[in-house]
Amino acid sequence: MTDGLGADPERNIDSGITGIRPVTVTVTSYDESRFDERTCTRAGEIGGLALGPAVTWIDADGVHDTRMVQAIGDAVGIHPLTLEDIANTGQRPKIEDYRDYLYVAVRMLAPGDGEFHSEQVSLVLGKGYVVSFQEQPGDVFERIRERLRAGAGRLRSEGADYLFYALLDAIVDGYFSVIEVFGERIEAVEEEVVADPDRETLQAIYALKRSLIALRRSVWPLRDVVAELERGDSPLILGSTLVYLRDVYDHTIEVAETVETYREMMSGTLDVYLSSQSSRMNEIMKVLTIIATIFIPLTFIAGVYGMNFAYMPEIRHPWGYPAALASMAVVAGVMLLYFRKKRWI
Repeated sequence: MTDGLGADPERNIDSGITGIRPVTVTVTSYDESRFDERTCTRAGEIGGLALGPAVTWIDADGVHDTRMVQAIGDAVGIHPLTLEDIANTGQRPKIEDYRDYLYVAVRMLAPGDGEFHSEQVSLVLGKGYVVSFQEQPGDVFERIRERLRAGAGRLRSEGADYLFYALLDAIVDGYFSVIEVFGERIEAVEEEVVADPDRETLQAIYALKRSLIALRRSVWPLRDVVAELERGDSPLILGSTLVYLRDVYDHTIEVAETVETYREMMSGTLDVYLSSQSSRMNEIMKVLTIIATIFIPLTFIAGVYGMNFAYMPEIRHPWGYPAALASMAVVAGVMLLYFRKKRWI
């Protein structure tokens, strides 16, 4: 029997399946004068969660434990369809307004070896609380946690909507680290294309193009999500926070434009590579054509004096062989001089 997540609730860490990392949920409650942080590893510990007047941030670093996700949903009142979207980590970046809360699914990116790591982050903004779900431990929220613990900045004095903005802004800022790495790789490939392109260069170009397409699929829907948030249709987001969301929207536009610029650069780099390979092939064909052209009259001379007619006076001449070779050399030299005068070589 399945629950609202569309999966078997017994298929989690408590069912004894080995090799599955337990889900850790960090619950942070704070206001301007108070801060509390605790960690939960079992669904039963979430059941007793009570939302108070302080801002509550529930951060789950896994979505494979369906009972844990369901417990969080029951604690704050998340719709079963939203829980199903949270568990399905292949979601396209989107935003859904359920009146009582906003659900936003985005992609969190991080630089990797040759590629970039991408995972889904689901954010739920309700009245006085924010819930974040991510696939794996490790994220871009550490600076936010440090600011909350230290009481630095505006986070402790603002509401849940400002925390929601801060999380979204941290995710978008992470995109800049990825596109910076892409910029360095593109520059290296461009230098290689100009200097000494080979088959590995072509493979690197196509790999970059594929990665940029994947990056574009994450960036452009994110732009639409932030644009809808920035319009301020939800009462959960105060007018004072909309100003900061506009800044996030500007960042998403900058990232999207940079990705498009990089795609155009890679298309141009591919054209340069193909042109250089075509030019190289033309040079090879020119050399081979010149060699073949020079040997055409030489073959003719050799063919004439290779005929076995009985009455050929040059055949019996004592200087016939050297004369034939000399005539071949003269013909070849004259042709080379002619080619050079025409600037063909």
